[in-house]
Amino acid sequence: MTSVGARLPRPYRGWIQMHTYDPQKHHRRSVRLTGYDYAQPGVYFVTICVRDRECTLGNVVDGRARTTEYGRVAHDFWVQVPIHFVNVSIDTFVVMPNHVHTIIAIGDPPHRRGGVTPPLRTAASPQPGVGTTPLRRPTLGQIVAYYKYQTTKLINQIRGNPGTPFWQRSFYDHIIRNDRELNAIRQYIADNPLKWELDQDNPMNIRIARKRCGPQSNPCIREESVCEQEVL
Repeated sequence: MTSVGARLPRPYRGWIQMHTYDPQKHHRRSVRLTGYDYAQPGVYFVTICVRDRECTLGNVVDGRARTTEYGRVAHDFWVQVPIHFVNVSIDTFVVMPNHVHTIIAIGDPPHRRGGVTPPLRTAASPQPGVGTTPLRRPTLGQIVAYYKYQTTKLINQIRGNPGTPFWQRSFYDHIIRNDRELNAIRQYIADNPLKWELDQDNPMNIRIARKRCGPQSNPCIREESVCEQEVL
């Protein structure tokens, strides 16, 4: 299931650098930039994997992603992220059988009037995350951690298994630096279900890679960057 959000804010245009997107290269380990402020305005390509790459989010049928009940939680909660983080917007995303791809845009926080931060909606809502006090300058790690924590809580309620990890501890991130790269990644996300048979996260391909590379050392399998350990 692929979704496209509203137009992205453009604060990142001031620091754009030419950089061509390569799905093979950028589908692998990302190294955090030393000294880079991951709370500043920017646009990021993020991949989050299910623990042990289990295909619990759905399956792919005839080139289309079909979500399970857990997958629908993973899909629907992206709507809640911009409500909790008022300077964040979600662009294209897709829920695959054992991972999700998304584009997250961080903009400038809203201006305060008279030193008072405008409140979020106060109406009661059954959906978690609505009406909670947001962080005004969240880092990318905080945004991902919030999404993972809230979706894990909901999924554990469904499966009656509280406190059990659902997502892998780390996540992949890539800084998007120009429009051509942004459009290429959008297309990559849209085409992901069509290319599931070739995906490195497809269990069949993982088994093949382990046979080729050995069970103890897997250079063929993607490693995610270390997640910022920030508790919300």
